[in-house]
Amino acid sequence: MARPITLFTGQWADLTLDTLAGKAKSFGFDGLELACWGDHFEVEKASSDAYIRSRRDLLEKHGLKSWAISTHLVGQCVADAHIDERHKSILPPRLWGDGDPEGVRQRCAEDVMNTARAAKAFGVKVVNGFTGSPVWHLIYRFPPTSDAMIDAGYREFADRWKPILNVFQQEGVRFGLEAHPAEIAYDIYTAERAVAALDHHPAFGFNFDPSHFIHQLFDPSEFLARFPDRIFHVHIKDSKVNLNGRSSILGSHLQFGDPRRGWDFVSPGRGDMNLEKIIRLLNRIGYQGPLSVEWEDSGMDREHGAREAVEFIRKTDFAPSNVAFDAAFASE
Repeated sequence: MARPITLFTGQWADLTLDTLAGKAKSFGFDGLELACWGDHFEVEKASSDAYIRSRRDLLEKHGLKSWAISTHLVGQCVADAHIDERHKSILPPRLWGDGDPEGVRQRCAEDVMNTARAAKAFGVKVVNGFTGSPVWHLIYRFPPTSDAMIDAGYREFADRWKPILNVFQQEGVRFGLEAHPAEIAYDIYTAERAVAALDHHPAFGFNFDPSHFIHQLFDPSEFLARFPDRIFHVHIKDSKVNLNGRSSILGSHLQFGDPRRGWDFVSPGRGDMNLEKIIRLLNRIGYQGPLSVEWEDSGMDREHGAREAVEFIRKTDFAPSNVAFDAAFASE
């Protein structure tokens, strides 16, 4: 049986959940990965049984299911080295408060813990999100950056996230970091280091998103092969590299959608993602969870992209074989 296809609601938070759920069902999705912003899944209300029931009832009304919720925006603010107006723009006032950086980090850490509790109440086993990073701003190694500075950053990350992950473990919920530029883990080697810094915490793994690896110019399938037991969730998102001799892989401080960029996100099937190769690796490692479409294409109508993505994934996804193709050749 092929995997369920869900829609991540983060880029649709301008719509009410009721409106979006109706659209998603008409597009052909099996469920929704609920973002913890907009009115889609409000963590501060999730201690109420009535609120949790209202979310379930709304999904059931439209014939949809949910396997995960996501706290990307709040998670980002737990461990970032610099808290500034960028973070204010993605946080509700209750978490931003007076903007004191350490206060923001502490409030966001508590909110991520509460998200684990809310996920358990809602009946899902995975929370996806970002972690932020104490060392992302040191990526270029200039001015001269010592190994000791990087080591200290990973220790700080672990100090901030281990108590959070302990709550996840207590609640029977797992946290899937979307390895991503600006996070503590953005490629294979930094992901290895993050896992080691956390002493291989069982509640920590990854929300695999190939789009963030394509523009870093390494094969997303290699990430799956390296972390087969820590792939907790999968995003289907695509990106396209457009290096033409003038453009830069660093993005040139240009907004997404600018044609001068050296790469950009595109709708699934429109970029450099080899989905069949990814499906074969997911089969090999035994992943049977949802394939969640994260739509990010500045040049395409999102409803067109959502419909097209479902068709593309259903056409490409397949269950693994349980028999060798030449088994029928053998004689008794």
